[in-house]
Amino acid sequence: MNEEGKETKRLMDVRSLLLFSTLLRVLLILYGEWQDAHMEVRYTDVDYLVFSDAASLVASGKSPYERSTYRYSPLLAFLLVPNSIIHPSWGKFLFSASDLLVGLFIHTILKLRKVPENLCTYALLVWLFNPFTFTIGTRGNCEPIICAMILWIIICLMNGRVLQAAIWYGLVVHFRIYPIIYAIPIIQVLDPTCFQYGLKPALSSWVGEGSSTQSKPGAAMPNSSCGIWIALTSMFTRARIMFGLISGAVFFTFTGLFFYLYRWEFLHEALLYHLTRTDPRHNFSIYFYHIYLHYEHEFSVAERLISFLPQFLVQLVLIVCFAKDLPFCFFAQTVAFVAFNKSDHSAILCMVLLPVAIDSGMEQDET
Repeated sequence: MNEEGKETKRLMDVRSLLLFSTLLRVLLILYGEWQDAHMEVRYTDVDYLVFSDAASLVASGKSPYERSTYRYSPLLAFLLVPNSIIHPSWGKFLFSASDLLVGLFIHTILKLRKVPENLCTYALLVWLFNPFTFTIGTRGNCEPIICAMILWIIICLMNGRVLQAAIWYGLVVHFRIYPIIYAIPIIQVLDPTCFQYGLKPALSSWVGEGSSTQSKPGAAMPNSSCGIWIALTSMFTRARIMFGLISGAVFFTFTGLFFYLYRWEFLHEALLYHLTRTDPRHNFSIYFYHIYLHYEHEFSVAERLISFLPQFLVQLVLIVCFAKDLPFCFFAQTVAFVAFNKSDHSAILCMVLLPVAIDSGMEQDET
């Protein structure tokens, strides 16, 4: 079979997997409606009821924060307004569509990383038909939207679309604050030695080998003033400045708009609350047992600050060591964040980033 025929077969395999997984998700959403109506234990996630109530309040011109425990961006409530107009399951279909996009983006990133085709297909298969993943969207959890945006940012960076990556990054940080941890590695990777316009993927060398920083034989060493100027110009590159300004502008635009509409209630519930949140039951952190035993007692400011210090140090070390391999750095940061964070944010993102962290240097299967 020639190369064109093989490529056509691969595309058909991917489309078939997406088609069957779409059908599976539709059936699960329909089954969930039946279970909610006929059984005591509901299939729908309790958070989805919170989202729907907040969307109903927005549709009637009220604040989504009139619904207790709604601690998300108003943008999510606006996205789910069709729950009150079209059908209550609109959000589930939206989240499940995002879940399918996650699978497609995983496959795309692995292809860009030159991972063997069979592993790309296996990774797509494992994501689309994993019981843990396909129940998340069909039960009404919004995390697939965050996961899809983060993977799309990686794809944009790999293809040299810095402007688009910056827009989506500003949006995802507004949507859920925890992706702010990826800011430094993104800025770090927008370095002229590894980020090259006009190449596909633009980040052609994910793992730095140090060759770009070594001086060539016979090259003259710059004087100190020239060296400082070169260091500054290499630090503040066009790509880095553009990414910082655009992503910041998008974040502050949405934040400022919703602050104008909902004032301090929005700022506290959607952003500030998550900086001090402690969850005694739904987290995987090393502080779990301590939080569980002392949850009824108020934690002091010193305890809160001390608990952030190990997380900050671990994140810094991971960025320094792995920033040039962006997908793996994201994965390592997320695992560390889950391990040290006092709530359950981003746990599903570990599963999303695991397959895209596959090394692009894997040997091709000769068979």
